[in-house]
Amino acid sequence: MAGVLQWLWNHRNLLIIIFTPILILPLPVAVPTPEAKCGYAIILMALYWCTECMPLAVTALLPVVLFPMMGIMQSGEVCVEYLKDSNMLFIGGLLVAIAVEDWNLHKRIALRVLLIVGVRPALLMMGFMIVSAFLSMWISNTATTAMMLPIAQAVLQQLSDTEARADQREFQPAGEDNRGFELETKQTKLEMSDEKQQVTKTDLDDNVCENQESNAASILESRARAREEKYQLLTKGMSLAVCYSASIGGTATLTGTTPNLILKGQVQELFPGNGDIINFASWFGFAFPNMVIMLVFSWLWLQFMFLGLNLKKTFGCGMSNDRDMEAYAVMKEEYKKLGPMKFVEGAILVIFTLLVVLWFTREPGFMDGWATHLFNKNGKEEFVTDGTVAILMSMLFFVIPSQMLRFGDYGRDEEGKEVKTPPTILTWQVVHERMPWNIILLLGGGFALAAGSERSGLSTWLGESLAPLKSIPHAAISLLLCLLVATFTECSSNTATTTLFLPILASMAVAIELHPLYVMLPCTIAASLAFMLPVATPPNAIAFSFGKLKVMDMVKTGFMLNIIGILTVNLGINTWGYAMFNMGTFPKWANTSQGQP
Repeated sequence: MAGVLQWLWNHRNLLIIIFTPILILPLPVAVPTPEAKCGYAIILMALYWCTECMPLAVTALLPVVLFPMMGIMQSGEVCVEYLKDSNMLFIGGLLVAIAVEDWNLHKRIALRVLLIVGVRPALLMMGFMIVSAFLSMWISNTATTAMMLPIAQAVLQQLSDTEARADQREFQPAGEDNRGFELETKQTKLEMSDEKQQVTKTDLDDNVCENQESNAASILESRARAREEKYQLLTKGMSLAVCYSASIGGTATLTGTTPNLILKGQVQELFPGNGDIINFASWFGFAFPNMVIMLVFSWLWLQFMFLGLNLKKTFGCGMSNDRDMEAYAVMKEEYKKLGPMKFVEGAILVIFTLLVVLWFTREPGFMDGWATHLFNKNGKEEFVTDGTVAILMSMLFFVIPSQMLRFGDYGRDEEGKEVKTPPTILTWQVVHERMPWNIILLLGGGFALAAGSERSGLSTWLGESLAPLKSIPHAAISLLLCLLVATFTECSSNTATTTLFLPILASMAVAIELHPLYVMLPCTIAASLAFMLPVATPPNAIAFSFGKLKVMDMVKTGFMLNIIGILTVNLGINTWGYAMFNMGTFPKWANTSQGQP
């Protein structure tokens, strides 16, 4: 029997793939309506995504097969959903991230900030959290965590080693500490006239030395144990600080993490006349303050959990000691290894800065941006979007050379051959190896699901079914939905969670005449709040392996961070977000988009 169960477990993915469609087949057979058929496809994809019996990107391709066969959408219409404007924005943002990572610009930024912050425990944790959050706004959360954790580990190891050496010096036996003093004592004793007194004094000195050595050894041992426990706890705290701040930082920009782009794409798909309400500037205006508040409270909670509340001790008021100076020297040495800033790093920094400025000024919201004056003059159609800007600027990486142009050769390559023309900042080989193409398919699968739900009438049916929620206070609805999404995302990918929930939330909002962003926006951010389990996100898994963590360490710390994140985002949506997006009124674009054929 045990062998049979083991065989079933080993082949569980194949069994789930085969039997799940059969088990839920009665739904479209018993109720042969477009809504039921679309519901069948969504349930099947949800189960495949949650169990990961197939790669997530492969599951995302199911609408290409199921929707045409069920008569919901034509194949051409489904396929178009897989490469929309949001995908272009995603690709452009990723190309920038790849360029930054490929030339180690992110490491230079990280070490520079840490050198400014210092190495005192609380400040060090704050510095790592600030750097991780900032980097993950622009590059992937996983890459940020993978780069920052080894640096954190090296600094903490140096702090521990320096403290151990300081203890050794403090309790070094007198004879080893000063040989000159020992010789002088012996000469003085030879000059004594009374031999008996000399012998008695020497015996007493020996006994005192033996007692001091044994006491010093026991104190050293106890200090070593205390130091090991202290740095083990500090390593856990620092590992969690890095991975959590990477996830939090990713919520601050539209391209920071995939769920943000899914929201933009779903809003464009479900509400075509929304007037580009979600763009880089508007998202940043809402999400960045929310990220800062979340980061501060997270730091305080991690400080309490792993460093205590003795701020004087952890901030280390006063002069730096040898331990701090040696740990600082480690980071300074790492920074020196990078050498002076190269031409290519400067070029990437200029392109990156220009891209961000163009994103912010394209459609700032409070005034007409450059895109309105130059390209979108009629005000009805939007010709230039954030995706246009992202692709334009990222194409420069394939044009600008990685070295300053000059006469003569450009050195030699790895094989020793003379380089006559410098390569561009990015080559397609590098992009091909590092680009997560599976995420593009995941995004497309989500847009296809939203289009299928709208076309089949499933969205309308769900909205009508959820109409009784109108009697519940809106703030309570938002809070409860965020709790639901944050719980669900612990055992499912944030991409799959957002893709499944957003069309349902949009339908519910329209049915109860609530501004769609009032529930869609906080739930999108809540999908990134997967702090409790190692398997919830790749950053969590990396930190779990680096920091010698137990699952319970992550659960205890992450549970409170989930609560902090949910409360913070609901505070934002009911204060500055409420004013930014005019949440008090039900928008016309949400009312007219529903029920379209």
